Amino acid sequence: MIFVGGVPFERNSICQGSCDLVALMEHPALVSASLSFKAIPEKKFSTSDASSDEFTNGKHVYLFQREYATVDPGLVDLIGTDEATTCVGVVFRNRENGMISVAHLDSPKIVDLGLSQMLSRLVDCKHDSEIDVHLIGGFEDTPYKHTGSGSNLEHDGHSFPLCAKIIEALGKSVVKFHIQTLFVLSHNTKTDAAGNALPMFSGLLVETKTGTVIPATFDGTTRCPDELVRRIRISASFEDSRWRNKLLETYDSRTDQFIIAPCSWSKRLVDMASLLQQFPDAEVLRICSTSPSAEAPDFVETHRRLWNYLIQHPNWTETFRMGEPRVFTRTGYGGWIMVEQGSLFQLPQQLKSFCSQRTSMDVGEEGRE
Repeated sequence: MIFVGGVPFERNSICQGSCDLVALMEHPALVSASLSFKAIPEKKFSTSDASSDEFTNGKHVYLFQREYATVDPGLVDLIGTDEATTCVGVVFRNRENGMISVAHLDSPKIVDLGLSQMLSRLVDCKHDSEIDVHLIGGFEDTPYKHTGSGSNLEHDGHSFPLCAKIIEALGKSVVKFHIQTLFVLSHNTKTDAAGNALPMFSGLLVETKTGTVIPATFDGTTRCPDELVRRIRISASFEDSRWRNKLLETYDSRTDQFIIAPCSWSKRLVDMASLLQQFPDAEVLRICSTSPSAEAPDFVETHRRLWNYLIQHPNWTETFRMGEPRVFTRTGYGGWIMVEQGSLFQLPQQLKSFCSQRTSMDVGEEGRE
């Protein structure tokens, strides 16, 4: 169920997700929160920044599209994501224990299972949990409009359906969700000189000890570890039945390690990479983005790097040897180092248990196909 300002939000019984979203966008408390969020300077997060501060020195966890992670403030100082144009960054914070879960949602199809994945690491289902919620991202790629009596909403584009589905899922849950920030759609929209709609902010950063959320962007020094493989999993997961309608697992809060769960890719995806690599930049942008005018300058270059990796590593088992996850542990310098695959017997008992569960789940799901 949804709360705003400590008061239960009265849901619309006719068109729940869509109408509830519009009503929440106009709620005075959330409008005020959006104005306050808009006034926060965007943090450009880089570990190569010479002017080091509490942000660059802290232990952080970065999430790519369709990933999620739950972190313990005792182990992690910062967690964030960016590159969200029509996507939405979701932040859950357990009011009782301070545990935080963040996800980068890109489709209505993954909302139900995705939010369940986040909550499974965050709350005790038997407990009357209260969760602070921040939703940031998505923009008015296509304005919504009322039709008929006003109870129905017409919408094209990508951002509105995703936001509406998130609100619908929160409203149906027995968990008490206190929405603190709803910086989406019209609140997060600006226009460029050509009149194109663009997101005002495309990323967020959470200071775990306080739960403070600020707008942020990240560079290559902070989008780690295992950038290329994790980006490839986004596309590969559409063809891998083990990840259907799920968020991708990345970080293990018990061991403070990145555990990049296995994901397979097909010859079709490799062939597609070879084909797309031949297209000019403008065509790549048009085909591969849900919002071509809103993408970052390195969008096409990033995709070309991914396609090169797929072409050079067409067999996914070369990347996930023996079907094992790729495991990264922190170094003493704030970076990450990969644990050699095939050496899981050297890892902590918690990690061995995780890998065993992962393998069992994969076998079970394949058997049901």
